Amino acid sequence: MTGVFLDVETLDCGDLDRAPLLATLPQWHWHEFSDQTDVARHIAVANVVVTNKCQLNRAGLEQARQLQLVAVSATGCNNVDLVAAAELGITVCNIRDYASDAVAQHTITLMLNLLTAQPWYWQSVREGDWSRSRQFCLTNRPIRQARGLNFGIIGYGVLGQATARLAAALGMNVLVAERKGAAARPGRVAFAEVIQEADVLSIHCSLSAHTEGLIDSAVLNAMKPDAILINTSRGGIVTERDLADALRRGVIAGAAIDTLSAEPPPPDHVLLAPDIPNLVVTPHNAWASHTARQAAMDQVAKVITAFVAGVVINRVV
Repeated sequence: MTGVFLDVETLDCGDLDRAPLLATLPQWHWHEFSDQTDVARHIAVANVVVTNKCQLNRAGLEQARQLQLVAVSATGCNNVDLVAAAELGITVCNIRDYASDAVAQHTITLMLNLLTAQPWYWQSVREGDWSRSRQFCLTNRPIRQARGLNFGIIGYGVLGQATARLAAALGMNVLVAERKGAAARPGRVAFAEVIQEADVLSIHCSLSAHTEGLIDSAVLNAMKPDAILINTSRGGIVTERDLADALRRGVIAGAAIDTLSAEPPPPDHVLLAPDIPNLVVTPHNAWASHTARQAAMDQVAKVITAFVAGVVINRVV
């Protein structure tokens, strides 16, 4: 059997052990990057394809006549035409729960950066404001402590739960939001109440028809004026133009975003405008610790090893 990894540089920066994955099949073709025009040609020889973000559409899948398994080296599989794969008898599997600690750590780091204004203080130091100060310190931007603040969570799966544990360890009051419009189950708080009470609102739900554009101007206007928004999930959950407008108008105190609706974003993306205040944007790398990337690589190997042995794990279709 032959394996093809379409975009290995999305996972391996040259620092991972590929041996477990190499051992799964007798032959591998490694592509650091595959342009979309190359995908069909690259997968034509494959029995097994590994992809992180390369698009596998119906036309390409139909041409890959030997293809038996698509192993997505991520949890989200929206880059694969799952309907076509099912019709063609191609198994699609993903990987799961490999980056929970990394994402939780990144989320809390973003929150603390906003609460303590560290990015702006560091910039002030670099610009000489501290050297010119009459006082021994700079305190010209608000600094808040996490303890006692309400930490609202939208999406309480593995990632949400991992982040909640860290927030609780800081002495924060964790509020787990129920789905919008639904009655609150035990242990959950009504969506509208979480929006209104959260000092920090952190998004951890998946992107779907129900969550696309979930955080819009109505939600932002209902938040506390000193609240902050954190999104380490998917860019499309936040209506980005509404967020940019809310920050410019001071509707909320700040936001930190790790994902955008278009990635990589065009230079004129609405949330990359230089005049948006109190915004931190990181380049979709909340998940990307060395430990998490190695765990992802190893889990892909387990998926393929099981498939070769006649067992399907982490099946999507």
